[in-house]
Amino acid sequence: MLPKDGVVRSGGHMANPPNSLYASADGVKFHYHDLGEGDPTIFLHGGGPGCTAWSDFGPVAPLFARDRRAILVDILQYGQSDKCTITGPMWDFHAAKIIALLDELGIARADFVCNSWGGTIALDLAAKYPDRVRALVITGSMPVFYGPLAPLPENGHRGRTARDVYYGGEGPTREKMRQLITRLEWFDGDKLPEETLDMRYEQSLDPEEMALAAASDNPRGEWQDLTAELGMITAPVLFAWGMHDAFLTPDYPLMLARMIEHGHLYVMDKASHHLQEERPYDYYSVVTGFLDQQHP
Repeated sequence: MLPKDGVVRSGGHMANPPNSLYASADGVKFHYHDLGEGDPTIFLHGGGPGCTAWSDFGPVAPLFARDRRAILVDILQYGQSDKCTITGPMWDFHAAKIIALLDELGIARADFVCNSWGGTIALDLAAKYPDRVRALVITGSMPVFYGPLAPLPENGHRGRTARDVYYGGEGPTREKMRQLITRLEWFDGDKLPEETLDMRYEQSLDPEEMALAAASDNPRGEWQDLTAELGMITAPVLFAWGMHDAFLTPDYPLMLARMIEHGHLYVMDKASHHLQEERPYDYYSVVTGFLDQQHP
């Protein structure tokens, strides 16, 4: 019998992903997981050291797979997807490659459920390819470099600084990964599963990911501000935010929601940057409720 949240765990996180699939699209190779049947829903993870589709969305994937086709994608330069060098505007590059992946998988239109880095990709994609997106759920993403009330923490560079600290000095360690996650990504670090910590730490040691980190932002493409793009988005967008997000306080997504034609905001208490891991059942309930409202 499954626990209340429907997730089979080993110490707090599903120990192993159910499948490991690959697809070539527009000259790059994507790694992804494909669960369930129904409306296609693309999950795009965050950009922290060692992040993958499964590390970020493993706890909620089986819930969504009950009545959706949940496709969890390793973003390029992460996980087992290609560690290609990106040139030109970074979000445009990622968006175009995700569209190529949808083409390869035969998906004409999809919902997107995204965390942080992946959410910024999805917002740009929704602006540039509006016919491919039905609805979006975005958590902890930073598509613009300003806030409505005060400067962003560390001028919006907190994530990059954390990455530089993690890979700098004596290099990556398990304890440094624990400190990064508990300080910046989880509201209650005492609840961080050891399996999640191990998964992130081991992936962060990938030689190609370490080479990318050593090269700073140069291989990641040119940073883009998406102010203009937000005004182009016609799909409904739910910003699902942690009350205690360490990168961007809830006034920031409220500003974003007002910049989008059909923008919504939900703020979850006792959560930080990874709602879907900290409170998987609550996250699933809010997200699936929103997506189910959006059927034409």
